[in-house]
Amino acid sequence: MARSGREREGGGEERRLVLGKYELGRMLGQGTFAKVYYARDLSAAAAGAGGGSSSSVAIKVIDKARLRRTEGMVEQLRREISIMRMVRHPNVVGIREVLASRSRVFVVMEYARGGELFAKVARGRLTEDHARRYFQQLVAAVGFCHRRGVAHRDLKPENLLLDEEGRLKVTDFGLAALPEQLRHDGLLHTQCGTPAYVAPEVLRKRGYDGARADLWSCGVVLYVLLCGFLPFQHDSYAKMYQKIFKADYQVPPWVSGDARRLIARLLVVDPTKRASIPEIMLTPWFRKGFVPPVLSPQVSPKKRLVDDEDAVGALLEGGGSDRDSSSTASLSPRSCNAFQLISSMSSGFDLSGLFESEQKAATVFTSRAPAAAVAEKLEAVGHALGFEVTRGKGCNLRMEAKVDGTNGRLALTAEVLEVAADVAVVEFAHDAGDALDFNKFCAEDVRPGLADIVWAWQGDSSPATPAAVAGCA
Repeated sequence: MARSGREREGGGEERRLVLGKYELGRMLGQGTFAKVYYARDLSAAAAGAGGGSSSSVAIKVIDKARLRRTEGMVEQLRREISIMRMVRHPNVVGIREVLASRSRVFVVMEYARGGELFAKVARGRLTEDHARRYFQQLVAAVGFCHRRGVAHRDLKPENLLLDEEGRLKVTDFGLAALPEQLRHDGLLHTQCGTPAYVAPEVLRKRGYDGARADLWSCGVVLYVLLCGFLPFQHDSYAKMYQKIFKADYQVPPWVSGDARRLIARLLVVDPTKRASIPEIMLTPWFRKGFVPPVLSPQVSPKKRLVDDEDAVGALLEGGGSDRDSSSTASLSPRSCNAFQLISSMSSGFDLSGLFESEQKAATVFTSRAPAAAVAEKLEAVGHALGFEVTRGKGCNLRMEAKVDGTNGRLALTAEVLEVAADVAVVEFAHDAGDALDFNKFCAEDVRPGLADIVWAWQGDSSPATPAAVAGCA
């Protein structure tokens, strides 16, 4: 197995894991599709930068074969790289260069030494002055992106990094959208983001303005910074959606009146009534101590930095030699072997069919049918599968098998919640019996009978939007 940094072989001389001019170190993080590593720019270090920020970078490593196997992912990465080049801003993680070998793509990015803003919040709520400073930088960065037609679509504390000076840096543009992704109605249509931060109009699946949806997420981030917890949280997805659709949240008493009023102007269900970036910047709470960031001129790309979409395509799809210096990293055979283990790409959640979760896979679905109609269908399917079905309060049902399974008699509850006039969410809860029997019931047994009323199962891609898996609009 490859190790990060330096290692010894047979007690001999240390060897370094080197990618071109970069020496790789520890893994910084791993998402659903990616691993990102800390690295040192050896050329900068040799020039006298030492171990400082100018020689430190983060490298995302992408396996081309896996990229091609997933529909739309090549285009998503192409778009992500293009977007990162468009949004050069003091409060956005910068892209340095993109390298490639025959089998790998390496995206070299600015390294944020301070880690995630989430880590600070996890230790407790911030003071208003600290929260204000981070929020001001977030709004400045998001406004800059919006002026260039870029909607981030996954704003949350985990995607807000801090550099060694404590400056906020927005990162992870894997789900970001450009104007060319708008449909004929001028709106975006892919459900994507992270559950507790997603705007209600995104969940409705009728189309949404990406910039306005980002502002809802900014409101949730502000709430979290000031309160230390989420405004919309519940163990049940259905009940959490219900809170989001109604903007049902409570602000603790320690939050100042001006901050409360700003949150209230952002967490507005009607996106047309949500505060815009200029309106946010005019509020008394935001204006206090605000110093606009100084923007650097848009410099030409560095040597071997991807310069346009055609070049990006050549990097992602080309099959040239590993030593083709025009577009690839020159890797020693040993380094190439080490990278065989690194094979995935980072992005945010794609919520095309609801929100992906290993623990709750196939236990939640949405329907456009009325809650009462969903309950009737569930009752009929339960009887057809040989279960005793009892209607409970409202539209909820309890189902119990008539014979014992592996570990007793399987019993479960189906909770039906009408979270909006046109959206019902059903969540199955395991009450008794074997967990494997419960998983089989949810994933296989019940599906065929509900096919005519199910809009989307959690963790599945929406049949109507196959490209959504790639984060496309």
